[in-house]
Amino acid sequence: KLYLLLRASDTNSAMLRFNTEIIGKDLFRVLKEKYGGDNNYYFNSFISEKIRVVAGDITRHHLGIINDDNNLLQEMWHQIDVVVNLAATTNFDERYDVSLALNTLGAKRVFDFCKKCNRLKVFLHVSTAYVSGEKEGLILERPYKMGETLNGTRGLDIDEENQLVDATLTHLNQNNYSQEHIKSSMKDLGIQRARKYGWPNTYVFTKAMGEMLLGQLVKEDQTVPLVIIRPTIVTSTYREPFPGWVEGLRTIDSLAVGYGKGKITCFLGDPKSIVDVIPADMVVNAMIVAMVAHADQRYNNKDNIIYHVGSSVSNPIEFKCLQDYGIRYFAKKPWIDKNGNPVIVGHVTVLTSMATFQRYMTLRYFLPLKGLEIANTVCCKYFQAVYLELSRKIKFVMRLVELYAPYLFFKGFYDDTNAEKLRTAANESGIENETNIFYFDAKIINWDDYFTNTHIPGIVKHVFKNN
Repeated sequence: KLYLLLRASDTNSAMLRFNTEIIGKDLFRVLKEKYGGDNNYYFNSFISEKIRVVAGDITRHHLGIINDDNNLLQEMWHQIDVVVNLAATTNFDERYDVSLALNTLGAKRVFDFCKKCNRLKVFLHVSTAYVSGEKEGLILERPYKMGETLNGTRGLDIDEENQLVDATLTHLNQNNYSQEHIKSSMKDLGIQRARKYGWPNTYVFTKAMGEMLLGQLVKEDQTVPLVIIRPTIVTSTYREPFPGWVEGLRTIDSLAVGYGKGKITCFLGDPKSIVDVIPADMVVNAMIVAMVAHADQRYNNKDNIIYHVGSSVSNPIEFKCLQDYGIRYFAKKPWIDKNGNPVIVGHVTVLTSMATFQRYMTLRYFLPLKGLEIANTVCCKYFQAVYLELSRKIKFVMRLVELYAPYLFFKGFYDDTNAEKLRTAANESGIENETNIFYFDAKIINWDDYFTNTHIPGIVKHVFKNN
C-alpha cells in the first residue's frame, strides 16, 4: 500500500490532482488495460486498495497532513516502513525562498516525519547528480559534509541562509515592492548565493544543502536508515510501462524540439562533451532495488548510501550525437505546424565555445538591436514596441545560456561503482530475476535506436501531441 502525499489544501483537491495529473495520464493506460480495460470500476477498485491519497505540504510541520481527528497521522506512523522523498522544485532559477523551503528544509521535515515511523526500514531521498556543480573528471558517489562548498569559500550555514531569506523578504515587503519585483529579487538572490559557494544555479545548490542537512541529521539520530539516489538527466522511459513516455522537457529536449520547429538555427555546446542521460524507468527501478536491498539488509553498507544513476561511465554519449539524432529525426519526420504544414529544417551552426557564441550574438542580434535603438530615438520612439520585444527576447536567451551553459560544456563523469555493486548484489540475491524486471544498467541501451525511435518520438507525442 502507498500513502501518496500531494501538495493540496484538502483531500478533495488532492484527489482532483491525483485523478487528473497522475492516473488520468496516458502513462497509466497499461495498468488500466490490465485491471479492467474499459471498465473503470475494476481499475478504480484496484487503485483504491493500493493507494491512499494524502493532502499535505513538506514545508510544514508533520508534512502539512490534515489530521482533524489525529487518526491519519497515527495510522501512517504505525503502517509505513519505507519513505521516499521525491518532492522538489527543479527550476534552475527558482525563487530562493521557495527552493530553500522545498529542496533543503523540506528534506528535514521528511526526516522528522521518518523518526516517528516506528516500523521504518529505509528513507530513500532522491537528489540529483548535479549537486557536483561544474566539477571535472570522475565524480565519486560520496556525501557532502555540512558547510562544504565547491570553491572553498567558508561560511556556508543553512540556518543563516534561511535567516537571510527571511530578512530579505521582510525588507522587500516593508518597502512595498511589487510582487513581480520581489519574485525577481528572490530569483537573483538564489543565483548569487549559489555562485558565491561554487554552484551554478539555485536548484543544485539547495539540493546539495538538503543532502548536507540529511547527512548531519543521520549522524545525530541513527535510527533513520538513509539512502540517497542521484539521477543524472532523466529522459523518457526505455521500456516500462511502454517506451517513450515523457512529461515535460529537459534542456536537451528543448534544443531538439526547437530545431524541429524551425526556431533554432544554431546549437551551443562542446560536441565532444559527454551528456549523462538515463531513462526514467531505469531511475525508478534503481530506487526500488535500493529500497529492497537496504530495507531487508541484503545489501547493507552504511558507508556507501549514495547511488549515481546515469550513463556517463558505463555507456557515454557525446553532445554531438544528440544534435545528430535531432537533425536526422526531423529531416525524416518533419514537425507539423499549426497550419498542418511540415516544417523543413536545414543547416545548423554549431557554436563550440562561449567566445564564438558571444561573437555570433553580437553580429546577429546585438548590433541590429543597437541600430534599432538609435532609429527608435531618432524617430521619437516610433519603433519602441519592436525594440522592447526584441530586447526582451535577447535577454531571455542570454539568461537561458547563463543558466544552462555549465551543462553544455560539462567535463565531468559520474562514477557508478556503488550502483554497479547494487546491481550485482540484486542479481545474486534474486531481487533482479532472470526476466530483468528491475533493470537499470545503462550499458543495455543503444543510444541511436533509443533517441530516434523512442525518446524524440515520445516528446513529440506526449509533450506536444504532434504527429
